[in-house]
Amino acid sequence: MKTLSENRCFGGVQGVYQHASDATHCDMTFGLFLPEEAQDGPVPVLWYLSGLTCTHENAMTKAGAQQWAAEQGIALVFPDTSPRGDDVADDEAYDLGKGAGFYLNATQDPWAKHYSMWDYVADELPALLDDTFAVDLDRQSITGHSMGGHGALTMAMSLPGRYRSVSAFSPICNPTGGDWGRKQFTAYLGPDEASWAAHDATRLMTEKGFHGPMLIDTGTADNFLDHLRPEALAEAAAKRRQPIQFRMQPGYDHSYFFVSTFIEDHVAFHAEALYQ
Repeated sequence: MKTLSENRCFGGVQGVYQHASDATHCDMTFGLFLPEEAQDGPVPVLWYLSGLTCTHENAMTKAGAQQWAAEQGIALVFPDTSPRGDDVADDEAYDLGKGAGFYLNATQDPWAKHYSMWDYVADELPALLDDTFAVDLDRQSITGHSMGGHGALTMAMSLPGRYRSVSAFSPICNPTGGDWGRKQFTAYLGPDEASWAAHDATRLMTEKGFHGPMLIDTGTADNFLDHLRPEALAEAAAKRRQPIQFRMQPGYDHSYFFVSTFIEDHVAFHAEALYQ
């Protein structure tokens, strides 16, 4: 593993690291913020999964999460959103290929060789962190934005007991029912829609739900609302009687101005679960 940078940040350290990935068969880069408390022993972990077109860097530099994580003594992990490299399959569209891994394991060519982001985020990167840094993986939670909100919700509901809490900013809630999902699932997973269900938060809510607290924020002025389909997830949660805070924030859009406005709420929400 290579250290690309380490910067003092709110009493802790914001690092960026690169390593060869067995899951994606390429070099992967991730950001990790460790609060000051990590000098004395392992600290709880909050995963932040980013959205379409993003790398590890967007949330790391724009969300303003480090300040609040430092106050709570929580580590932040910022994985990349897809495999990278000259030999990694790509597409001219912004919502397929590099920057658009959708946090799943592709089964179709030409994507299957590298696009195993589920295995990377759920298995490989946690093992690497556990071996290398002062993190306590018995206490971890997950959040994300847009495509990353989709990933956070699907992982939380599919890996029971893994995460103590889950939240999301403007998540893609029902990808099998909208343009941000059907196109990508067809490309990555093939035409059999039965294989798509495991990556749809609304369908997972109907079938499984989540054992812990949930928080979702979406802006009423989000110009991608038709792609996000928050009403589908809200209806499924209501039918299941799932404990959830589902907030439509008046006037907010899809940007990091929105995320940075409410990130303090989300970090505090997760801290309450992580320190129980």
